[in-house]
Amino acid sequence: MRILLLGEYSNVHATLAEGLRHLGHEVLLASNGDFWKDYPRDIDLRRPDGPLAGARLWAKVMLNLRKFTGFDIVQIINPMFLELKADRHFRILDYLVQHNRKLVLCALGMDYYWVHENITRMPMRYSDFNIGNELRTNDEAMVARNDWTGTDKERLNIACCQKADAIVTGLYEYDVCYRPNYPRKTTFIPLPIKLEQLPSGNETPAQTADGKIKVFVGISKNRSAYKGTDIMLSAARDVEKRHPDKLEIRVAEGLPFAEYRKQMLGADIIMDQLYSYTPAMNALEAMSHGIVCMGGGEPENYEILGEKELRPILNVEPNYQSVVNALEDIANHPERIHELKRQSVEYIRRHHDHIKVARQYEALYRQL
Repeated sequence: MRILLLGEYSNVHATLAEGLRHLGHEVLLASNGDFWKDYPRDIDLRRPDGPLAGARLWAKVMLNLRKFTGFDIVQIINPMFLELKADRHFRILDYLVQHNRKLVLCALGMDYYWVHENITRMPMRYSDFNIGNELRTNDEAMVARNDWTGTDKERLNIACCQKADAIVTGLYEYDVCYRPNYPRKTTFIPLPIKLEQLPSGNETPAQTADGKIKVFVGISKNRSAYKGTDIMLSAARDVEKRHPDKLEIRVAEGLPFAEYRKQMLGADIIMDQLYSYTPAMNALEAMSHGIVCMGGGEPENYEILGEKELRPILNVEPNYQSVVNALEDIANHPERIHELKRQSVEYIRRHHDHIKVARQYEALYRQL
């Protein structure tokens, strides 16, 4: 098949492209590299710096538009798959539908249904937008609500869903927001991670010679409060002060993916998103190296994967004390680390191998 992947989110499309090519498909990937993360792509659609940036990007997209025709599958990473205003996307969306066979929409991040469902129906006990029945009112959550509801972005998201032949959800959280609205179109497929990066199950990294558990905290630009990194880092710092001989905190902020990955390697634990039910790409990448994820590991995560044995994630509830308790427990029982590392590697092998994931996408494409 000829497959066009448009847009990027945390290396999902770049990794999927490799998997699909391994299976013999012709794949073209066009994106902005996910902003500063700078993931690989075949056609660069990054918004230029300087004056008239939007106009210059629009011109670049128009110059490449003829290359985006004649594909069996066009897959967009998000309704906002380009760094253009929402109203600009409608024309491109119509062009893609008219000049290709099938359209697939990914539900992998911020969009209208993610916002709307979590501030109205509230299908989860907690999310980026609610804790129980109470709405979160931090600045980043409020900006997202105002950005995606009652706007051109909402209209664009609805149009994408109506025109799409399938909607792929990559995490439990997004599945429960989309499936009630589009039950016939929605398919859950796990996120892809390259298996070449994996050690074998018996070769998971050991702790360093000084005996300290290395805890890595990666901070996304301008999203610390929204993702709960501020709370997790505060808790980690406080536990480190109480156990300086047992814990060492490492922090990285706003780095390109290659540099971020260098700093992450060598850690024993990665602190992931506080308000998540599941590990996303950064945590999964870490787990592929035998690094233990502390973050979202709710029962629903294992259930949607059909995982009945492995429990590699140090699950925490969305509050300071839960993080403190989890860190205190692992600091006092470091012997647990090796088994959690082993399970982390096996978890990726079972569920996120990019070739296995590519085959699931392939099956969906053929079904369409």
